[in-house]
Amino acid sequence: MLSALFKPRAVAVIGASNNRLSIGNRIVQNLLDYGYKGLVFPVHPKDPVTLGLKTHASILDIPGPVDVAHMAIPAKSAPAAMEECGQKGVRFVIINSAGFRETGPEGAELEARTLENARKHGVRIMGPNCQGVICSDPGVRTYCNFTFTYPEPGNVAIAAQSGGVGEVINQRFSELGIGVHMYASNGNACDVSIPEIIRYWGTLDAVKVIVVYVESLPDPAAFLEAAAEVAARKPILGMKAGRTAEGAKAAASHTGGLLKTDASVDLVFDKAGVVRLRTQEELVQAAYALSTQPAPKGPRVGIITNTGGPAIIAVDELVEAGLELAPLSESRQAALGGKLHPAASVGNPVDVLATAGAGDFRAALDALLAEDACDSVFMNVVTPFFVDNEVVAREIAAAAQKGLKPVVVNLMTDRRRWVEPVRVLKEAGVPHYALAETAARALAAMAEYARLRSRKACGDNAAGACEPAGFTDMDLAAARGILEDAPVDEHGFLSQKDAYRLLDAGRIPAVPHAWVASPEEAAAAAGALGYPVAIKADAPGLVHKSEAGALALDLADEEALRRELRRMVKVFGGDRPSFLVQRFMAGGTEVIVGASSVPMLGHAVMFGLGGVFVEVLKDVRFKLAPVGDSEALDMIRSIKGFPVLAGARGRTSVCIEALAAIIRRISQMVVALPRIRELDLNPILAFGDAALVADARIRR
Repeated sequence: MLSALFKPRAVAVIGASNNRLSIGNRIVQNLLDYGYKGLVFPVHPKDPVTLGLKTHASILDIPGPVDVAHMAIPAKSAPAAMEECGQKGVRFVIINSAGFRETGPEGAELEARTLENARKHGVRIMGPNCQGVICSDPGVRTYCNFTFTYPEPGNVAIAAQSGGVGEVINQRFSELGIGVHMYASNGNACDVSIPEIIRYWGTLDAVKVIVVYVESLPDPAAFLEAAAEVAARKPILGMKAGRTAEGAKAAASHTGGLLKTDASVDLVFDKAGVVRLRTQEELVQAAYALSTQPAPKGPRVGIITNTGGPAIIAVDELVEAGLELAPLSESRQAALGGKLHPAASVGNPVDVLATAGAGDFRAALDALLAEDACDSVFMNVVTPFFVDNEVVAREIAAAAQKGLKPVVVNLMTDRRRWVEPVRVLKEAGVPHYALAETAARALAAMAEYARLRSRKACGDNAAGACEPAGFTDMDLAAARGILEDAPVDEHGFLSQKDAYRLLDAGRIPAVPHAWVASPEEAAAAAGALGYPVAIKADAPGLVHKSEAGALALDLADEEALRRELRRMVKVFGGDRPSFLVQRFMAGGTEVIVGASSVPMLGHAVMFGLGGVFVEVLKDVRFKLAPVGDSEALDMIRSIKGFPVLAGARGRTSVCIEALAAIIRRISQMVVALPRIRELDLNPILAFGDAALVADARIRR
């Protein structure tokens, strides 16, 4: 465990200095200024005293044990210094120095030698090229770090790949008066990793919320396992940089290491139950809310306001984030109407009017907290001069402190003038924000955490810790044999005939079809299937059939069938094609289900609107396999085009359960057959009672 790293009994600073512009000096100064409760031992070969402390020429000269040693020395000296730390019995070494792997082959060799010496003696390394750690526990007050923001005690923990971003986040918490319990930035992370830190924080009751900033995941499987384990118990909020191509290039050149954009980060966050935020401010504000309030049980929000415009802004933000306005029962509205001003609105939002006093706010808040259909409460509170706003704040605080449901407040006031209402809410642990948008996004993050946590444990919330219950009718042994034995083209694609054989082994429903090699076989097959039919050519390298003229639809009779077949034979005859005759099925909605291998993580499964526009619309959703039932349903319902599937504007709704079953079968297949590199079922024709594959591409 990492207790000795964050709560050391004694810290040595190798490279301590009286030069106030040096890192060695700053670390010693921070330990003293922050009130570190343990022993501090500066180490320098020449200076007898550093900042008033006796300085030792070598770490071996220090009397008594040392839990943590800092290295603020040139990288070339690190291997030898590590050997001495090992001989001393140091448990953790924080290497603040740069000049290691991030600089190239020579630095990588220095890092490897340093790590080898550490492992020989059982020493753990934080870094190199890192800031270090902070612990605000009043009994320890560790500041093993060279930054400048001294956090007050709190229940948030921050882990960041980038020390610069980590310090900005830490500073923002400090500006807002939000305490931080622990902080860690581990630089090159040659040993102690962010997953290990997350798992340690998961064991601490003092940590209520974990904030993580990453630019890549060097070991995504380890992060997934650790984050899923901890996120089931407490919120993890994550931010990833490098969303755009330009951002990815910037991340790749970061001096902290050769960090490259990793599209799998989003998939890992989702699978593990980590709430993804887009900006540092959203990250901080969401952590503030979750560190002080319980998570909501669902997406239904009750709104109380004493002013109109901000309530409208809040509703827009909340609804766009996927939350819903809670319906208030008629009896609840009637009871509330008897307690508020006659002109007040008792629907949702509840408008208590600008003249509302403490009794009005308390009546509205008690009503929403007692309403079964309401999962959380959002309050817009402006502080007019003709209202006792301190008493209003006290009533809000008293109701919120019961902890029945989360309460988030958009407090619109001059914080320099209305000091007491701000103080009352802060001391009561009621999160309050200056802008409606900020407060609404914080509540949306809380609801997202609740949604992720509520997913079924097996496969849906356990990051693959167990596999979802599989379909027992799938012949995966036969599918494996087909995949291994089937020939592939120069790009690794199976013939469509073999792809359909693979789907059949997985009991994945397809449009009724037959494979033929001649006009006579085609006519016989079409007669058996029933007109109208479609015909497709299958030849090596033939990918986009409609563009290549290898597809003919809605053929009404044998004459039309033979005409199209003769044309295709003329075009593709040199490629020795086979032909697929399918029953032509009109009226279905085209969707796509796919899968693609992800390094170190298995496969990502995809769902979205399909057909010829899939690459243009890009209305798709990915999840890591194995995909459970609720995950499959979430994939379907979260695409922008879901209203089309649900029957918008008079359309017939499709069978969502049939689509979810195909997603899950494909997930089960790629987990069992990891040699599948890519898989596209496009289009799948979705109807009111079924979903059938109309075209398939599989790459090995």
